[in-house]
Amino acid sequence: MKQNSLLRAARVTTLVAAAAASLMGANSARAEIPNKTLVYCSEGSPAGFDPAQYTTGVDFTANTFTVYNRLVEFERGGTKVEPGLAEKWDVSSDGKTYTFHLRHGVKFQTTSFFKPTREFNADDVVFTFQRMLDPNQPFRKAYPVQFPYFTDMGLDKLITGVEKVDPYTVKFTLKEVNAPFIQNLAMEYASILSAEYTDQLLKAGKAADINQFPVGTGPFIFRSYTKDATIRFDGNPEYWKPNAVKISKLIFSITPDAGVRVQKIKRDECQVMSYPRPADIAPLKAEPNIDMPSQPGFNLGYLAYNVTHKPLDKVEVREALDMAINKKAIIDSVYQGAGQLATNPMPPTQWSFFKGLKAASFDSAKAKELLAKAGLSNGFDITLWAMPVQRAYNPNARLMAEMIQADWAKIGVKAKIVTYEWGEYIKRAHAGEHDVLTIGWTGDNGDPDNWLGTLLGCEAINGNNFSKWCYKPYDELVQKGRTTSDVAARTKIYGEAQQVFAQQLPFSPVAHSTVYQPVSKKVVDMRIEPLGYARFDGVSIK
Repeated sequence: MKQNSLLRAARVTTLVAAAAASLMGANSARAEIPNKTLVYCSEGSPAGFDPAQYTTGVDFTANTFTVYNRLVEFERGGTKVEPGLAEKWDVSSDGKTYTFHLRHGVKFQTTSFFKPTREFNADDVVFTFQRMLDPNQPFRKAYPVQFPYFTDMGLDKLITGVEKVDPYTVKFTLKEVNAPFIQNLAMEYASILSAEYTDQLLKAGKAADINQFPVGTGPFIFRSYTKDATIRFDGNPEYWKPNAVKISKLIFSITPDAGVRVQKIKRDECQVMSYPRPADIAPLKAEPNIDMPSQPGFNLGYLAYNVTHKPLDKVEVREALDMAINKKAIIDSVYQGAGQLATNPMPPTQWSFFKGLKAASFDSAKAKELLAKAGLSNGFDITLWAMPVQRAYNPNARLMAEMIQADWAKIGVKAKIVTYEWGEYIKRAHAGEHDVLTIGWTGDNGDPDNWLGTLLGCEAINGNNFSKWCYKPYDELVQKGRTTSDVAARTKIYGEAQQVFAQQLPFSPVAHSTVYQPVSKKVVDMRIEPLGYARFDGVSIK
């Protein structure tokens, strides 16, 4: 089929799905919310409550999926996009214009600091995106901040216009076809703000309050925040999704120490906790009042080779280093069994994952032969950077680095382990100071481009492409995949890209971690979110 035909077919499918979703109706009566309280033991304090400014799961759990909605949204527990504040949308035949038809009757939250006089409409959508697009937008000038996701994905250059067609219709115009565009709009940065509220803040000279006192259309209403202690929310009785809010009080108990979080959930001081340590998994499973659902993580822990540093510019050297690592031992010791061997630059739960790639066998003798062929029979010295933080994709980077150091010593490669404070680590890695880097990724939006482009594309060399690898045959495939709308065609293109990756090996995939979500058995329908945050809409307490 030709691209235009596919776009029309996709549009019809989208509209049918959207029409079904819109039957929920926004004009529902004020909901009766069960008088139940849920306490969530979170791992850290959010930096703020303005989702467009931030990039971490701590922030998104605390603001995006409590207070706000987006035009389109990820389904609970998945990466499929469904209608949100837009009940349906059309795509032009050339794939460059998206027209969103907004839901009627959606109310912004009433709080102690804001009482809306109108319902959600096109003005709110235009304001939200113009603030990110236009440096001279008045609110942006009054409260100048960075919008990292919006700019890192190039949306500031891709979106050439956001236009109000009528009070319930908004048109986005793009510079070129962009297949991941709808997935990108479901991301956290695109949470819709109230133009009426921000106008009130602007007039009062308090624009920065948007980051401390949030107002949205979401399932929970912000009440208070005590840094490093608690965040309190009330269930939103006027939420536009009937029966989605099933608890009247949601409390975040901020508990950075994982061991303390374990003790709190055991004592029922919280009913949901974040990020158990691998060592805590078995004891938690043994607890009679706690459930431990798990699933393969939408993540990847890997070892990035800086190909601008010799001898890492040689493919056979990268292959030798990869082959010399005992990855099974790392999964046993670092992930304590809660991980799966990685072979691709994306997890197997990502659509377009190419199943034909095989990990090289652990073989020190063959690795030494490859080094000899590369003229390095006596080995060489190298720096190996170890992350200073725990992440789902790498629960113990220091131990991983020490195990790799020992493996490489067997083939004559002397690795010096280097680490820095996390902010400095990332800053220096962006600058390319490392030889080899322990790092990883959790998917942002369910689109393959978020792995293949973001981690390995030429445009990302100063961003998350820590291998500094720009390989034209690969990059052309990534660019082609972005501008093709047919899923089957994109899958074929991305399969080819993964094969090129395996031949060139700019980084060594190590593992996908299993994600565990400890919950009290009193909690009903808490789902593991593959994109790395927690959501409480739809969750109830017995």
